[in-house]
Amino acid sequence: MHSSWLTRHTSPGRPHRRLICFPHAGGAASFYRGWQRYAGPESELLAVQYPGRENRLREPLVPAMEQLVAALTAELSALPPLPTVLFGHSMGAAVAYETLLRLERAGTTHITRLCVSGRAPDDASRTTVRTDDEVVEAVTSLGGTNAAVFEDPDLRDLFLPIIRNDYRLIDTYRRDPDAPLLRADVHALTGSCDPRVTPEQALGWRATTAGSFALSVFEGDHFYLVPAAEQVARTVMAPATSLPVRTSLPV
Repeated sequence: MHSSWLTRHTSPGRPHRRLICFPHAGGAASFYRGWQRYAGPESELLAVQYPGRENRLREPLVPAMEQLVAALTAELSALPPLPTVLFGHSMGAAVAYETLLRLERAGTTHITRLCVSGRAPDDASRTTVRTDDEVVEAVTSLGGTNAAVFEDPDLRDLFLPIIRNDYRLIDTYRRDPDAPLLRADVHALTGSCDPRVTPEQALGWRATTAGSFALSVFEGDHFYLVPAAEQVARTVMAPATSLPVRTSLPV
């Protein structure tokens, strides 16, 4: 496999399963590099690389969800079929969901689970485009690795257009309420203190699938998955029968 859209973090000789990770707004494929130590010898770990960052820094940014998902659908359709899990965090959750909708519509059946992290299914909190200061404020309030870049003027100039583009993309995105139910199982993950999505809101993903649903709440904020990388990675890659299925929230 050689694709600018997909970064390979593990290369097993004969993989038995695959995990494809979708980064958050302003994020890149390298965000998931550390997960390779938890993948296991038979798991293929790939991460989506959006244009305009890292090895694709000189490529034009993609400004709209439809355009981004169309390209990703074509890339993922070309992969050899393996039992596959999609994991997306924040903006990546919406991108993974929309990509899976299109793949299932085209007849794909080997993607067995969608893991959506740090986002509610119908997050429509913004109706106007953010100013640069509002983008900086939003990123800083969520913490994570992106916030530190604004402390350096050169890094700010480099990364602000990327993050601004991604926020515009996700702010203008709206999930189609009439979209067909997914056939794949859905597993929602969230931080207990995430200012963007509560566990109750994460439960809304249950209504997007005809398959099974699970909810996992981890201690932490929007980027709970950074300190809990091992626990999250192992949870995401666990067999479906061992998932912590919850229909009510932890007390």
